[in-house]
Amino acid sequence: MEKSHQDQCEVYCYDEDKVSRVQALMASMDFQHMMKAFKVLADETRYKAAYALTLEKELCVCDVANIIGVTTATASHHLRLLRDMGFSGSRKEGKMVFYSLTDDSVRQLISAAEPLRGEKRVKKDKSAML
Repeated sequence: MEKSHQDQCEVYCYDEDKVSRVQALMASMDFQHMMKAFKVLADETRYKAAYALTLEKELCVCDVANIIGVTTATASHHLRLLRDMGFSGSRKEGKMVFYSLTDDSVRQLISAAEPLRGEKRVKKDKSAML
């Protein structure tokens, strides 16, 4: 079976201005930190917990456990990881621990993922991106 090369250029050439501009913009990016953020949210339970926190200003561990259908120990573990990554903060009130998102960046990240929720996506014409 012959491999298809429809997704490759037939000749090698590139736009030096575009390449230089994008390389300069990317040089100052902290990709390691960004990848850690995506890795933290790549776990379904953590994503659900973070998503729940986007819907309410603050939730206790028991609330999150019941919302996402896990034990309080599991919810606590995942909420702690979100906190350790800087996505959420916590406060203790008596015997209860409440979590909330620390800033809008997590809310924006989750909102950006909303359109990807499993529905079939239509491929966009790449020429429209040029």
